Amino acid sequence: MFHVVQYRPLRLITQNSLSSMCFKLMLSRPVAFAQIWKSWLSSHSLVGNKNIILMGPPGAGKTTVGRIVGQKLDCPVIDIDDDVLETTWNTSVSEKLQDVGNEQFLEEEGKALLKFSASGSVISLTGSNPMHSAGMQHMKKNGIVVYLDVPTTVIMSRLESMKVDRIVGQSPGISLKDILQFRKQFYKRWYDIRVLCGDIAAEVVAEKVLDAVKRYQNSELETFISTRSSRSGRSMEKDSCKYFSDVVTEGLAPDGGLFIPERGLPKFTAGEWQSLIEATYIERAQVVLERCIHPADIPASKLAEIIGTAYGENFSCSKIAPVRHLAGNQFLLELFHGPTASFKDFALQMVPHIFAYCIPRSCNYLVLVATSGDTGSAVLDGFSRLCDTDKQRIAVMNFFPEDGVSPIQKSQMIGCQKENAWSVGVKSDFDFCQTAIKQIFTNSDYTGFLTVEYGTALAAANSVNWARLLPQIVYHASAYLDLVHQGIIPFGSPVDVCIPTGNFGNILAALYAKMMGIPIRKCICANNENNVLTDFIRTGVYDLRGRKLIPTFSPAVDILQPSNLERYLHLIANDDGQLVVQLYNQLENQGYFQLQKDLLEKLQQDLVAGWCSEEDCLAAIHSVYSTTGYILDTHTAVAKVVADRLQDRTCPIIISSTAHYSKFAPAILRALRITEIKQNPLSQLHLLSSYSPLPPVHWGLLETLKKKGNEDHQVCAADMSMLMSHIETLIQNHFMKVF
Repeated sequence: MFHVVQYRPLRLITQNSLSSMCFKLMLSRPVAFAQIWKSWLSSHSLVGNKNIILMGPPGAGKTTVGRIVGQKLDCPVIDIDDDVLETTWNTSVSEKLQDVGNEQFLEEEGKALLKFSASGSVISLTGSNPMHSAGMQHMKKNGIVVYLDVPTTVIMSRLESMKVDRIVGQSPGISLKDILQFRKQFYKRWYDIRVLCGDIAAEVVAEKVLDAVKRYQNSELETFISTRSSRSGRSMEKDSCKYFSDVVTEGLAPDGGLFIPERGLPKFTAGEWQSLIEATYIERAQVVLERCIHPADIPASKLAEIIGTAYGENFSCSKIAPVRHLAGNQFLLELFHGPTASFKDFALQMVPHIFAYCIPRSCNYLVLVATSGDTGSAVLDGFSRLCDTDKQRIAVMNFFPEDGVSPIQKSQMIGCQKENAWSVGVKSDFDFCQTAIKQIFTNSDYTGFLTVEYGTALAAANSVNWARLLPQIVYHASAYLDLVHQGIIPFGSPVDVCIPTGNFGNILAALYAKMMGIPIRKCICANNENNVLTDFIRTGVYDLRGRKLIPTFSPAVDILQPSNLERYLHLIANDDGQLVVQLYNQLENQGYFQLQKDLLEKLQQDLVAGWCSEEDCLAAIHSVYSTTGYILDTHTAVAKVVADRLQDRTCPIIISSTAHYSKFAPAILRALRITEIKQNPLSQLHLLSSYSPLPPVHWGLLETLKKKGNEDHQVCAADMSMLMSHIETLIQNHFMKVF
């Protein structure tokens, strides 16, 4: 057996002790995660005799990078090719391959790995080691596997310069590029950490490896705070730290604020973004979310499984979020190809699986949702796709304004009801629904009663939940990369984005993408006649006095109190939670607040805003259809009108097309000046389909509306006690009562 022992202690990358880290994690994370993380520590810690294992394709630089990392850590360095295989076989690797052929070579290589043992070392694998399952399982038991992710184009160039034209596993008739692509599935199966490399120096890659391993080990640093927490309070609350898995489960902070990462969002270099230009949407999502979610909360392999499930066959377009040229310098980011036809699907096809993974197994959860239109059906659909075991312990209750959504949206929400998912119409507006849910979450007597009496905890799936925002960052970044990939702009050239804005989550995600390194110049906030945000962005005065919600053709942005604005105010206030508390107390007590001049200047560096009348919205739909044959939905039309007014045409502008026009058929038919409009939503969609529109009528909506029983749902008055009664009744009916 080939065995290497470390004779000198491996320098610790972290200053925190193993026992301290383990103790904090076991206290602060859900029980299930404490157990998972404890297991991880036993097999993947750099402390003691564990290894750093470098993995990647031929030409990734594993050997060179391994030597540099080993030198920096003052520990043994082992190259599997040179130090294990050739020593074991007493012949060169190329000669062995020629002698035994591809399949037998992989088997012989795997057997050599199974006999190999090392501790406290930096190990560089061969490019084909990951293709042998048993060998890799053996290696993973003794270290952290670091994937050097180099774009295929860079690898091809390097191999060409090295005069390599054939690698292990490459059969006649299969190109080098194809076999490199084929191998990626094996690399993705085994890694603990991914390092985006690009065409950069080995010294830089080595530093990135060390930074990534340090982050991997220091999970206790990736904590979350409330937008309303004071700086002094944070230092006193270190024993009750919140991690990603906590904030997914809890949704809203105990003080009524919203959770945000204490150390901010990760930054990507220009080179790292450029390495994703050729990547698929799913690959981009995996890379971005790995950097935002610590593997102690969701390991990379599980995250890949969740992303693959979220953006699989339930999306009708293989590109997931395609970018389409509209006219001039305007491009549409189509966010409606998911099962419920709105941008909400991007988060809500993923969040239920994240939620199910993060929550402890010992408790039932009821997810509460308030929707202005699109969120409800997306939440109901997403949670209904959980496995049967998870559906038994996780249920959803969706509250929506009974008379404040489109007929098709209502039919869709009712049609999406399943055995663990229900909708309740409320005789009020969205702001009441959202405020009521916030008050329920902060009512400790009521939530405590539900926990003790029924063994059920409440959770939120609205965009107040941090996990809802992360997938939205991905599609804003992906849209920019698509423009680069299509040759519209070189990387680094700026773009503007224009987003129909209601609860401020979508536009906040674009601002976060900008902070992470995407060259977004201006975020344009597009409002309908409920234009409180436009006034605020222009003047710094957020004023609800005398304002009443106006029902419009774009109901998803019929909002006067956007929750996610609080996160942005906390950001521009340099994390001053006390100021956020003052602003929102003044809003609650006096109906308005005003930003200081310096904060308004910061805000206006990021944001510009405009609003659109109902007449202009319909006119835009008609105009675009007349000139292009393309039908905008009412929300996208609002953004189109505002973009036309505010863009300066010096750079491309990406307009977020947040919903499919099929959801708003009566307004669309009116905009297209079709006079004979039938009342039945399904008939309306068939009428639209007869015009052969671009894009076609949404498949998912048609299927939902064909279902029988689409009128059956509960309706309640705008009364907190009534909402709480509905919640308790649902719990009684769905979960087993605790006696």
